[in-house]
Amino acid sequence: MAIFKKPAIKIQGRKKRDIPQGLFQKCPGCDEVIHEIELIENQRVCPHCDYHFPQTAKERIESLLDPGSFVEMDANLHSIDTLRFQGMASYKDRLKKYQETTGLIDAVLSGYGMLEGVKVAIAVMDFTFLAATMGSVVGERVTRVIEFATAERIPIIIISASGGARMYEGMLSLMQMAKTSGALARHADARLPYISVLTNPTTAGVMASYASLGDIIIAEPKSMIGFAGPRVIRETTHQDLPKGFQTAEFLEEHGLIDQIVHRKKLRSQIAEFLRFFAPAAAKGQSCRDHA
Repeated sequence: MAIFKKPAIKIQGRKKRDIPQGLFQKCPGCDEVIHEIELIENQRVCPHCDYHFPQTAKERIESLLDPGSFVEMDANLHSIDTLRFQGMASYKDRLKKYQETTGLIDAVLSGYGMLEGVKVAIAVMDFTFLAATMGSVVGERVTRVIEFATAERIPIIIISASGGARMYEGMLSLMQMAKTSGALARHADARLPYISVLTNPTTAGVMASYASLGDIIIAEPKSMIGFAGPRVIRETTHQDLPKGFQTAEFLEEHGLIDQIVHRKKLRSQIAEFLRFFAPAAAKGQSCRDHA
């Protein structure tokens, strides 16, 4: 038995410091840890390996259009739960959740503004809202902004990012493929330019409709672009897929994409195309005839 008893030492517990969520991001391309402020200042492009992080629709509009020139259209269009979809969470609950977390009404922002002095109509999809799935509101807003561009005789720019059609709306979501494509056909008949920008990822119904119909199709580097996912295609065809399959680089090599453009150069490159196409649009000539 010990002669002396070891005294109990009480150490006052230190208060755990709160670390803000989302302060740092780990780059999927090079595993470097990047401060959020540095990412924002670099247009959400990794300064080490040029990996393009997703951008919100608002960030893209701010980086592309002349400051203060954007005017939003159809901001009050809301999706409704026509099918009364019930799963692990109801469609209404999902919509409410994403509206609160993103500050958006739905997965696309549309309107018009100026890009280096040229008036353009624009629609930008936002992957943070239900994976930018295309429901009736997305299709309606895209269609309306295309029709506005046709009526105003100005170019239309659509920046796509999507997981495909919105299953919660069933056939109503699939109808948007034909509706948006029809609006673009009328825009083409008016001999007005359409520039399509594909970002990571652009898939399924969006890719099978308006995303692939541009007079000029641009993609960001290493974007995943395709209709079905690689796993689905592999299991369906029972064949090994080519290296780089469904990347922007693979599609550029095979002629589906006209150009791959770094995000920091996207504004200037689109402006160059607009300066080329705008005289043709003003004279009512075909963009292809002008080229």
